[in-house]
Amino acid sequence: MTYSYLPRIAFTTLALAVLAACTSTPPAPPAPSIDGVAAVTAVRAAGGAASTELDVQPIRDPQVDDLREDAERLEKAGQYAQAIEALDQALQLNPDDPALLQERAEAALLVKDLAGAERYAKLGIERGSKVGPLCRRHWETIAQVRQVRPVPVEVPGETVADARRERDACTVAAPARY
Repeated sequence: MTYSYLPRIAFTTLALAVLAACTSTPPAPPAPSIDGVAAVTAVRAAGGAASTELDVQPIRDPQVDDLREDAERLEKAGQYAQAIEALDQALQLNPDDPALLQERAEAALLVKDLAGAERYAKLGIERGSKVGPLCRRHWETIAQVRQVRPVPVEVPGETVADARRERDACTVAAPARY
């Protein structure tokens, strides 16, 4: 019995290993590029209230307000991760507060967590008023995220223009006062 085929198998295996190492994998798509501070500035500008507009304000929990103030202070200091922690604690106390959900969405934008920003904004839309400044902030957050998605979404209703139309529909005049 001869073993003359063993060198051929070893050579073939080695050649295949070398060739496999030489193959190039396509480069990973670039990470979404977003200026978190500019995006949050645009979101907050979209939420500016006019004096003639309907603006629904919920009753606030003092403990949640303390955490919100902490988050705001931390954000101003550039400590975004700590601001997120404070907002997450506040959300544990009041998970259905649409304003708190929006603040968390904006904090997610600051750390370039696009999926989180969109998720929190959509939760805010589900749980909040469909009109007013907060509604516009929710939809502008979604528009900001959609502008930088690495792969454009081709689903009807999922474009930047759709989000901006929804944002604009949030503006409703206050009822006449007599």
